[in-house]
Amino acid sequence: MNKEVFPIKSVIATLEQEVVDYEVPVVDLIAAQTKDPFKVLLATILSARTKDEVTAAAAKRLFAQAASIEDLEQLSLQELEKIIYPVGFFRNKAKYLADLPAVLQEEFGGQVPDTVEELIRLPGVGRKTANLVVAVAFHKPAICVDTHVHRIMNIWGYVATKTPLQTEMALREKLPKEYWITINSLLVAFGQEICKPRAPHCDRCVIAQDCPQINVTPRKVPGAAPEKSSSKSRFVSWNVNGLRAALKKEPGFLDVLHELDAEIFAVQEIKAMPDQLPDEVKNIPGYKAYWYPAQKKGYSGTAVFTRKEPHEVIYGLGKEEFDQEGRVLTLEFDDFYFITAYFPNSQHGLKRLQYKQDFNKEILHYMDQLTKKKSVVLCGDFNVAHKEIDLANPQANIKNPGFCPEERAWMDEVTGAGYIDTFRLFHQEPEQYTWWSYRFQARAKNIGWRIDYFVVDPASRDRVRSATIHDDILGSDHCPVSIEFV
Repeated sequence: MNKEVFPIKSVIATLEQEVVDYEVPVVDLIAAQTKDPFKVLLATILSARTKDEVTAAAAKRLFAQAASIEDLEQLSLQELEKIIYPVGFFRNKAKYLADLPAVLQEEFGGQVPDTVEELIRLPGVGRKTANLVVAVAFHKPAICVDTHVHRIMNIWGYVATKTPLQTEMALREKLPKEYWITINSLLVAFGQEICKPRAPHCDRCVIAQDCPQINVTPRKVPGAAPEKSSSKSRFVSWNVNGLRAALKKEPGFLDVLHELDAEIFAVQEIKAMPDQLPDEVKNIPGYKAYWYPAQKKGYSGTAVFTRKEPHEVIYGLGKEEFDQEGRVLTLEFDDFYFITAYFPNSQHGLKRLQYKQDFNKEILHYMDQLTKKKSVVLCGDFNVAHKEIDLANPQANIKNPGFCPEERAWMDEVTGAGYIDTFRLFHQEPEQYTWWSYRFQARAKNIGWRIDYFVVDPASRDRVRSATIHDDILGSDHCPVSIEFV
């Protein structure tokens, strides 16, 4: 479809009717409830990279103690961190909130300014936040371009831009002014419910006939059973390459955990004993943690954070040579086993290849035994790229650890037995990686490997509704991967 003839007015009219019953974005809801620009400003600062329900709860706690600039000024940085946790980047946001009263009083007479140019002078306020405050707090024409607006406008071909700022400038030139104030809340609601960043629900989109679906890979729903979102769970796996280090990075481990909002969140290579970790990661509200560290400090180890209490937790494979490294942790639930595993690296010169092959044989036998009882979900860092599509430079790595014939043959054995590589169930495109070397700007150039997996038993194929690589999330040399499981 030619982007110049995209029917923007009729599409927006259709979406305005469609999203009536969707959840209202939290900042718009707060603006409607309070009519207070100060509270809208605080809510917008909290909302960046944070689920709406988490923002709403944090804003409620914050407003209870900081209904005015004067109240906010009385709160210490430590108090602010405690109040707003677990919003994304809560430590940075607490600093912004602590600095905010002085700037408002010194530069703006204690009042929240109503222009984008003035608002971006405030701590923690960028153009997106500034435009949102202008639009929803002051009802003045402003185009707030968050990731949903930027992404969907490009999917429609209404703009052809690379950055949110370019999208904002293009929309200022092209979008009828009558839509400026509402376009953000409209597309945020639509983007969260239907036009999702990954695997959008094009099959039930009310504007599908008008949408050119530029650079879109719609979801595929294996099996004939209708989707029941209430029974769907997100499982996440992430090699954090040192949990203590991941807690301190940007985004921090806790930011990522809360952002991805998983029912079960598994981590590998924790490199820590539980007593070496702070309470904030050992006691995460809403989650129960199970730890399986290596006997050797600062090495290997796995952990699982789960919202649902398992019936049983199984530590290891019953083989001392593997279990001393804390490589396999299993949680048993009503109708499935959840296994997280940190597979050995065969190392330079393949000097640990035999150890890895022995481990591979043992874990496959273990899975085969469990599948006789119920579904099996295996996730983790497998330390192998299965096929040439799974790494950037296959020919240069044929004899290297992680891509040697013996390791790849084991993956052939796994899939040959019917086990499902869930990502390839939905995505066949190249250049989809989960690990990048820290050297040579490999991540910036996307010179990577796909070595982190979710695998399920053959009978559970139709229980997997989507699979995602979260390559936009930093904090480790690996990125998280996830599936939706019913």
